[in-house]
Parts: sequence; C-alpha cells; structure tokens
Amino acid sequence: MKAIKIFSIIMLFFAANVSAQQISSADLQVTGLTCSMCSNATQKSLETLNFISSVKPDLNKNIFVLTFKKDANINLDLVRKKVQDAGFSVGGLTANFNFNQVKIDDKGQAVVDGNVYRFVNAKSKTLNGTVKASIVDKNFISGAAFKKQAATANSDAYASGTGVVNGKKNTYLPFSSFLR
Repeated sequence: MKAIKIFSIIMLFFAANVSAQQISSADLQVTGLTCSMCSNATQKSLETLNFISSVKPDLNKNIFVLTFKKDANINLDLVRKKVQDAGFSVGGLTANFNFNQVKIDDKGQAVVDGNVYRFVNAKSKTLNGTVKASIVDKNFISGAAFKKQAATANSDAYASGTGVVNGKKNTYLPFSSFLR
C-alpha cells in the first residue's frame, strides 16, 4: 500500500489559475449549512463554475467533493466566492495536487508553472506524484484556525499576507495557502 504524504505549503505569487494537471480533485468543507436546502444552494452555485466536472455533497460532514475538468484552469478563489455567494463560508479545502519532479528548496519553496509554493513541513525534497494538501489561507479556514496557524507558522508573511519571492515583494492572493 502506497502512503500518501501530506505536506504543508504556502503558495506565494500565485497565478490566478491553477492547471487541472496540478489539482485533480478537492474536498471542500462549507460552514453554516443547516439543512438540505443550504447544501443544494451551495452545490448549484459551485456547479456554475466551468472548470468543475462534478460536485458531490456529503451532508454528514458538510463536505463537497469537487472533481475538476481535465486541462481546465482552476481558480480556487472563484470556488470560495461561489460558496460565499450561496451564503456560506469555506471551512477548509484539501486538494490532491499532482507534482512532477518538483524540487522544494531549503526554505521550503518551489516554483511550478509560475506559481510559488512554500511548504511548511517539507524542505529540500523532490515531490513526484499526488500530494494531498489542505489549504490553510485565512480565506479557506476559520478565523480561529488561521490565528492558530499564524502563531505556529513563525512567518510574518503569512499573517500579513505579503512575502518576498526572488527579491520582489508579492502579495498573497486570496488562495495563498499552507498545505498540510
């Protein structure tokens, strides 16, 4: 049995879209759902995104399993926005990222297709294959979870939302993330 390693990561200077080759699926936890109508509203809102091929709700866990279309550009910020448009909040997002010989430097940073990922718990490694990761950006976790993460991240950049990549100051976009 192959064990899937779970890493923590920050995405800095993240492009607006992520290729489906990088993210194949995600488990989206939504907070504030109280009934099946809430779930239906969220599902219908998510299904309007052209890069999602299917949305399967799990009402017991308030999770929506998202499958992305092959070769589509995925915008995680739009996923968050659709949840908010339905009247709810994102409580967590865990995605399956597919990496092909991605080298993480000694600072925990890797560049893939112009997107910068900063890993919290992986340094000086090469990733190849599927990596399951949870997005822990303040827009993808609860306020309490973000506060706790910011305290343990030991990074002013995470709390402030800005960071320096290759000598340039960059803003963490809404889906800048730590992955667990």
